[in-house]
Amino acid sequence: MLKILIAEDDRELRRLFAHVLIKQGYIVTEVADGKEALDAIEKEYFDLIISDIMMPVTDGYELVRSLRDAGNTTPVMMITAKDAFDDMRLGFLSGTDDYMVKPVNVNEMVLRVGALLRRAQMINDRRITMGNTILECDTFSVKTPSETVVLPQKEFMLLYKMASYPGKIFTRQQLMDDVWGYESDSDTHTVDVHIGRLRDRFRTNEDFKIVTMRGVGYKVVKI
Repeated sequence: MLKILIAEDDRELRRLFAHVLIKQGYIVTEVADGKEALDAIEKEYFDLIISDIMMPVTDGYELVRSLRDAGNTTPVMMITAKDAFDDMRLGFLSGTDDYMVKPVNVNEMVLRVGALLRRAQMINDRRITMGNTILECDTFSVKTPSETVVLPQKEFMLLYKMASYPGKIFTRQQLMDDVWGYESDSDTHTVDVHIGRLRDRFRTNEDFKIVTMRGVGYKVVKI
């Protein structure tokens, strides 16, 4: 089961977030400030961190900077009462992966958490093999016995996402959220364009094909 760390000094809000995420099947650990969060991270692994910004002892900015300086790439979602652009910019510059402003819609939070975890899993796996075809996450390359093709990042991540779950149908919106990000201004037609390019590139590939599920989305099928 996936483990989430919540760093929030408001006990009632922290308990609400924990309750909602536990109902979704996550294992949740709660702490009241950034220092407690760093202590917890030293003791065990977490798949995702949800952190307030304004906390005593060590605030959210310092927490994230400490993690990134130490080479820790765990996804972090910042949740704060601050909604000014400069505050959001500082959050992203410190190394956060997503940002929500209070009052938080917990249903939206659950969606964002799921998207962050899926993107992190895609990156952590690093490689997928389908027959004689190998997808290398580190180089955005697709290798076959006859050639190596280096793809643009979005095309590669789109193919990698679907190839991670062969046979599973993904809606266009799911692919947008996972590959382009929840905050993207692009519409789902962007997915269709990238799928078209991938089909053209790998039309003769003997290990997989991209199948359109009319009115629903796409899937990768092993041949």
